[in-house]
Amino acid sequence: MKRPRPPSPPSISAAAKPPLSPPPTPILKQKLQRTGAPKWLPLKLTQSELTLPLTFPTGQTFRWKQTGPVQYSGSIGPHLVSLRQRPGDDTVSYCLHRSATSPNAAELALLDFLNAEISLAELWSDFEMKDPRFGEVARHLRGARVLRQDPLECLIQFLCSSNNNIARITKMVDFVSSLGLYLGEVEGFEFHQFPSLERLSRVPEDELRKAGFGYRAKYITGTVSALQSKPGGGDEWLLSLRKLDLQDAIAALCTLPGVGPKVAACIALFSLDQHSAIPVDTHVWQIATRYLVPDLAGAKLTNKLCSRVAEAFVSKYGEYAGWAQTLLFIAELPAQKALLQSSQSIQLVKSAEKKK
Repeated sequence: MKRPRPPSPPSISAAAKPPLSPPPTPILKQKLQRTGAPKWLPLKLTQSELTLPLTFPTGQTFRWKQTGPVQYSGSIGPHLVSLRQRPGDDTVSYCLHRSATSPNAAELALLDFLNAEISLAELWSDFEMKDPRFGEVARHLRGARVLRQDPLECLIQFLCSSNNNIARITKMVDFVSSLGLYLGEVEGFEFHQFPSLERLSRVPEDELRKAGFGYRAKYITGTVSALQSKPGGGDEWLLSLRKLDLQDAIAALCTLPGVGPKVAACIALFSLDQHSAIPVDTHVWQIATRYLVPDLAGAKLTNKLCSRVAEAFVSKYGEYAGWAQTLLFIAELPAQKALLQSSQSIQLVKSAEKKK
C-alpha cells in the first residue's frame, strides 16, 4: 500500500479553501473564550527544533491548514492555534485565536502536541554518529518534527488515508472534523474541535458513504463501535496503548476494523509515543533497499519483509528510529530532493575551487 505523498513544498501563499460537504446532522455549539485581537507570542522552540513546512504538510496530520506565508493553523482539543515562522527569524511564534480554557493551558497543550520535550538536536547528533548519510540530509532539513496527536483523531485520519490521495483524504477529514464544535475561522478556513467518540457514534455509515468515503465508511463506523465497547471507554483504551510495548500496541490496533500493520504503525508513531514504529510503504521500502537492506532490492514487499525493514531501521537508529525514518521520507519528496541536490552541487563546486 502506498503512503500518500503530500505536496512539497507547500505554497507560501494562503491555500484556497477546499470544498466541504456540510453534514446533515446538527453541529453542537459551545461558548468559547475569545482571546481578542491576534497576539503573537514566542514559542519555546527554535526553527532548528521545529520547521513548519517540514512538519505539517508531510502526511502526519491532515487537519492543519496553511493560512499564510510559512504559517499553519489548526485545533488542538478546544484550542484554535496558528504557528508561523518569518524569514531571518529563528523563533517560532504562535497565536491563540480561541480557547475554552486558559491561555496557559492552551500553550501546554500545544507544546505537548509538538512533542516539545524531545530535543531534535540531541536526536540528530545521535543519528549522525550512526549514519553519516543521515547527517548530510539533516543538515539541510533540520526541524522536521514528529507530532504527538490525540489518538482518536489520528486513528480516524489514517482510516481515511487507506489507498487514497492527499486531496481526497483532506476532504474526508474535513468532513469528519466539521461534525465537531465550531472554533472559528482563520484566513477563510473554518476550524472545529475534533468530534468526540460519542458524536461519531451518531454518524450512520450511509451518511459517510454519501460524503464520498466509500468502503472506508464501514471501517470508521465499525471502529467507533468497537471502541465504544471497550471497558472504561474507547478514549482511555487508546491512551492505554502508550504504555504498551510497540508490538503489543500494533497488535491491539489491528483488532480494529480497517486497521492493518502500516496504518497501525502510523497511529503508533504519530500519537502513541511509540517512537520506534516504522510505517512501511513502497516509498519507505525504496529507501530501505537503497541504504539499509540492499540485498532485498527487487524483491516484492510482503508483511514479512515489512517487519525486516522495520527491524533494519531500529537496528540502525535505535529507539527513536521512527523519527529518523520520518526525516528520510521527507527527504524523498520531489522538492526536498531538489534542495538536497542543489546543496550538494554547491558543495562540489566549493570543493573544486579549493583544490585549484
